[in-house]
Amino acid sequence: MSNALAPTPQNPVPVTLVPERFANPLRQIQGVMAQPAVRRAGPMALMVGLIGAAGLAWSALSTPPQKTLFSGLPDSDKAAVTTALSAANIPSHIDDSAGTLTVNEEDFSKARLLLAGQGLPKAAPGGYAILDELPMGVSRAVEGERLRQARETELARSIQEIDAVAEARVHLATPEASVFVRDNAAPSASVVLKLQGGRSLADAQVQSIVNLVASSVPGLKPDAVTVVDQMGGLLTKHGDGADSANDKRIEFQRRVEDKYRQQLLQLLTPLVGAGNFTAEVQADVNLDETSATRESYDKEGRLRAETGNWTGNLATGQTPAGIPGALSNTPPPASQLSTPQPATGNPGTPQPTAGGPAPDAAKQTDAFQRAYDLNKEVSVTRAAPGNIKRLSVAVLLRDPEKGKRTAMEIQQINDLVKSAVGFDQARNDNVTVISRKFADTATDAAAGPKWYDNALVPMIARNLTAVVIALLVLLLGVRPIAKALMKKREDAAAPAGKNAALADGTAPDGTASAGGANTGAGGADGADGERIAVQAPVSLDQIETSQSYEERIDAVRGFTRDNPARAALAVRDMLVADAKS
Repeated sequence: MSNALAPTPQNPVPVTLVPERFANPLRQIQGVMAQPAVRRAGPMALMVGLIGAAGLAWSALSTPPQKTLFSGLPDSDKAAVTTALSAANIPSHIDDSAGTLTVNEEDFSKARLLLAGQGLPKAAPGGYAILDELPMGVSRAVEGERLRQARETELARSIQEIDAVAEARVHLATPEASVFVRDNAAPSASVVLKLQGGRSLADAQVQSIVNLVASSVPGLKPDAVTVVDQMGGLLTKHGDGADSANDKRIEFQRRVEDKYRQQLLQLLTPLVGAGNFTAEVQADVNLDETSATRESYDKEGRLRAETGNWTGNLATGQTPAGIPGALSNTPPPASQLSTPQPATGNPGTPQPTAGGPAPDAAKQTDAFQRAYDLNKEVSVTRAAPGNIKRLSVAVLLRDPEKGKRTAMEIQQINDLVKSAVGFDQARNDNVTVISRKFADTATDAAAGPKWYDNALVPMIARNLTAVVIALLVLLLGVRPIAKALMKKREDAAAPAGKNAALADGTAPDGTASAGGANTGAGGADGADGERIAVQAPVSLDQIETSQSYEERIDAVRGFTRDNPARAALAVRDMLVADAKS
């Protein structure tokens, strides 16, 4: 019997089509997808792809983000660093293309501290050790650049010793020396600082960095050093401009206000308790310097110098006699009384004064020049800045949990504050004390950090997200495809069983159909009117009593289905009997 199918309208003769060389790609793809094998394998391939996508999503989301720990390390340092991290159970990854070593973001700080404690990595030599690697015969320019680089590295290392500085970079601009004085340029320097998280540098620390750099470079002045932080903020403040003077005044005023605020803190803390009050002070400070000079004179003066001459008549006078240079032992002549002469009224003749010496009769005129010094007082007054012109103080008290503060209590605290700050009504000082309810900030601070600030929350969120995505892929993608595949198999098996039942007179489950010889009690399907009967077990008597060949075949099939072991024994006995015969 040949299995070849004759050409029929249902099975036409296949015609071989030769594909064109430049056929439409879309049509070719559609043709490939329309093939039965591809259509049968398509759902399975889609399911495998969805499972793979879920696996990729899981691997991408479950892996924590990486952070670069070091870049550009030599192989020796890479081996030492990875060994140290592996010993501490810190996973690491080396990217050969970028030459970076990365760790998990949550392990970054721990890895840095671990490696810093072990002195890793031992990178290429820096500082003055660079000079040891200079080859023979280098030019003077290369040697100068290496020396400058070594000096910059050493200065950066010195600056990094400050607690608040995490990293530092120093750039020196040292021009070449010239034989001409007018062509000589002064060196300069710039420093870039990366500060620790939450840390800042005081003005004294910045000035110490400036002096350190200026003292390390010959001819470098502190004014030529610029210090910048990682945010681009200028830290150096040179004292030549008006801004520096204003900063000094503001700083002085801040110190005065802090002094008064500290006094209020020490005064009110034992009285109302820490955290139950807040105080602010505004001081109007006179920061102007005043200089005054004053000169004063007395009315009465003092003779300083006198010059002059006088003239007289010597006709009646006696000429001097005696031996020059020798003392005369003769007694003086006897005194004679003379009658006072009346005043002649001649100009230049001195008038006698009562109780004074008698005027000289031989003196006729005199001319004198006298200089007098008047009393002089010079006073220089310089008022130093810092006098307070006006003071304003505001104190806010927290009300107790039950009740309120009385007016008398608030007034007593007001008087205490006035005494603490040196209240002066003459300069219009102002002190205000009130009592109000505070917000619950203390309760929130005592509660501690929030649960979502925990470092484990991002990791748990990533894992949960990966699980949810995988479940969605399985439930919304793989499960419907699997159900569709099972349904297609059931639908394909059902028509085949039905056709076989129609061909041999039994139902798809092996029971006899409504038109068969052996029909039991059955029910009717109300949807399509098809009757399905349940066949009773077939016995050997039924096989022997079968009249037609078809009935006997159906009975044998039923007996084989119901008694597979006995059917196998019967087949074995038949084969043995045939072999003996």
